Amino acid sequence: MPLNSARYIHLLAEIEKRVFADRADYLGDPDFTNVPEAQLIAPDYLQKRAAEINPTAISPTEKVRPGLETHQTTHFSIVDAAGNAVSNTYTLNWDFGSGVVVKGAGFLLNDEMDDFSAKPGVANAFGVVGSDANAIEPGKRMLSSMSPTIITRDGDVTLVIGTPGGSRIFTSIFQVINNLYDYHLPLAQAVAAQRVHHQLLPKDTVYYDSFAPLTGKPADELKAMGYTLEDQGWNMGDIQVIRIDGRTPETASDPRGRGVGLVVKK
Repeated sequence: MPLNSARYIHLLAEIEKRVFADRADYLGDPDFTNVPEAQLIAPDYLQKRAAEINPTAISPTEKVRPGLETHQTTHFSIVDAAGNAVSNTYTLNWDFGSGVVVKGAGFLLNDEMDDFSAKPGVANAFGVVGSDANAIEPGKRMLSSMSPTIITRDGDVTLVIGTPGGSRIFTSIFQVINNLYDYHLPLAQAVAAQRVHHQLLPKDTVYYDSFAPLTGKPADELKAMGYTLEDQGWNMGDIQVIRIDGRTPETASDPRGRGVGLVVKK
């Protein structure tokens, strides 16, 4: 392509957009932070980042994120050839959890204490309130929104699904299942469809994400009813799902996130 042509400048802009996304998240004084240099310059990582670029269109800025594994909750769904299924969600809760590293072991402890109700009616970090039923007590497990899900029919696995997302986890999973079974959307479309979230408080507030903004006639009608509509500022989940139709597996990874769905044949 010609030097400094429109296409050349567009490709530079798209490359630099991703460089600065990685710079913002990973780079700092190596005496104070672990800079993942080897991962950032690995050929397979660079190929993955290059494949994200559309040579003829601008990538929406809000969808360009750091490219390495995220710091947040992780979910994976697995089904093997024998029909055995795993739906696994695990988390440190907030970034780096409690910030406490187990001496000699090298892993972080979570800060899941935030999922308890420290005081009835007082919101946690996700804005969720609780009561004495979820109060802190010795030996007690906190209430969590994590909802790794397996759906069966006549004893056979038909759907394996889950997502990160804090209090948005089970509302996201419900909406995808609703899209599949009540609205009969194809799997990829059911996952990519718009999602919303309401959690009692803040009062009459419906959240959406920038991937699928809540606009137009539905938004106008909801506002007229008295709702407040708010872009929550981060993606509404990152669904990872496998659907089994007979013995044929189909996968879908949320376009909001960075997951990948694969069917591996022997």
